[in-house]
Amino acid sequence: MQKFEEIVTFIRNLYSQPNGFIPLHAPMFNGNEKKYLEECIDTTFVSSVGRFVDLFEEEIARYTNTSRAVVCVNGTNALHLALMLVGVKQYDEVITQPLTFISTANSILYCGANPVFLDVDRETLGLSPESLSEFLVTMTEQKAEGCYNKVTKRRIAACLPMHTFGHPCRIDAIIDICREYGIKVVEDAAESMGSYYKGKHTGTFGEIGVISFNGNKILTTGGGGILLFNDTRLANHAKHLTTQAKVAHPWEFFHDEVGYNYRMPNINAALGLAQLEQLDDFVKTKRIIAEAYGHFFKSIDIKFIGEPKDSKSNYWLNSILFENKEYRDSFLKYSNDNGVMTRPVWELMNRLPMYRNSQCGNLSNAEYLSERLVNIPSGVIKQL
Repeated sequence: MQKFEEIVTFIRNLYSQPNGFIPLHAPMFNGNEKKYLEECIDTTFVSSVGRFVDLFEEEIARYTNTSRAVVCVNGTNALHLALMLVGVKQYDEVITQPLTFISTANSILYCGANPVFLDVDRETLGLSPESLSEFLVTMTEQKAEGCYNKVTKRRIAACLPMHTFGHPCRIDAIIDICREYGIKVVEDAAESMGSYYKGKHTGTFGEIGVISFNGNKILTTGGGGILLFNDTRLANHAKHLTTQAKVAHPWEFFHDEVGYNYRMPNINAALGLAQLEQLDDFVKTKRIIAEAYGHFFKSIDIKFIGEPKDSKSNYWLNSILFENKEYRDSFLKYSNDNGVMTRPVWELMNRLPMYRNSQCGNLSNAEYLSERLVNIPSGVIKQL
């Protein structure tokens, strides 16, 4: 109990908030947000047409050093579309990790495909290349049509690793393994805007990368997501599909394939552009917070999860590990009862009702983390 009190006191001091509620990750609006939103209102361009949509896409592409970026109304839609674009079809399988947010798994189901859950690394919290390699070597066979699961007889069309809490996974090793088997890689970089692995922005290694701009992300558009492309042809197709597959014409309405109303409104893009202008400062501040946490938790002998090797993390959500589930649960109750928001990691996907029958590998690392990991307040501090 004394350690719990020390942690809560440290967090309150860090955020200069001796009383009241401290959220997990509140957005920071400290730039041109109001100015850009007022322009949307004054010009009446508040829906999916407007200059901020194009500007936001261009600036995200520039920031991440990709050929093109395509905005969507949210990150879940973007994941769904990305899987479709790399060829995931009904009855296919997609390899992913069980330690993730529900959108990762649901996007697979939206395609009519089935997830296969493999273990994560304890260091990165992302998909383990070793688990991936072992599964593909022992459980699959190559056919003319692609890689097939020997147990289910289904085609493995894609792999969907996640950069968990902004910490990059070993994405290069994952891509090398998948390339041997003809499996496309889509990066769930939802939480890692501003994170880098070996000098490259997350979401730029695979066929497509997806970033979320939900209200609690390091950069928010209120609700939104974006797809990152190195293949402009694929990006152009994505843009077409997000706008109901409407063929451009001054007045006619002709749609040449099944499209989706996944467009981001101009008003959301305006908010995002103002946030992007501050992103480097956000990341710098969050890394200072993470450094302070790292020193503190080392002093009280609780493991703080730092950035993995070869990575520069945005530290979207800072995390600590307790000795066991009972100790973790006691801390969750104490901290939340005392006005400091903390939360456990998500329930493992394979334990949810709709995914209990999904094929899994050995998930010992994911199970270990799921019983011990806690997210602690990680929002940007204005005065830093």
